[in-house]
Amino acid sequence: MSKSKSFSIKFIGLKDGKHSFQFSLSKSFFELFNYSDFNNADISIDIELVKKSTILELIIKGSGSVNINCTLTNEPFDYDITSNLNLLVKFGDMYDNENDELLVLPHGSHSVDLDQYFYEMIVLSMPIRNVHPDVENGTLNSEILNRLKEFDINKEKNSNFDARWDKLKELKK
Repeated sequence: MSKSKSFSIKFIGLKDGKHSFQFSLSKSFFELFNYSDFNNADISIDIELVKKSTILELIIKGSGSVNINCTLTNEPFDYDITSNLNLLVKFGDMYDNENDELLVLPHGSHSVDLDQYFYEMIVLSMPIRNVHPDVENGTLNSEILNRLKEFDINKEKNSNFDARWDKLKELKK
């Protein structure tokens, strides 16, 4: 089911061979799917469609950046994203999109809706944990990180450190 007709390709008048298409995705595209994890999005989708007499081959490549919040600090940052999807479109008696890489359209169809494929391709290429790059290299100065450091149990100089843990650490040796 298409959320927007602006992300479909009409193939009925195309000659057999290769054809190129481009689409741009922004935050409003993801809002159509009630996906609110992106603060902003600027993604370019390039499609190479190879039309043959009985099938269509789509090579879909997405690249760009999304602005997301860090899982640890909630600080926003830009995350560069690249994603690929190969889709084979065949024609049959009934519409069938059960397979991720095979789409069956009814005979007589003249266009293919790709918005659901774009959405899944981008969202599934996102990492599970979104960690700000400055957290990884230790240069981010954030109030949340400073607060987390106060509760660091690995810090030996912590005045709240319980000495009983030292005895347990000796058991490791």
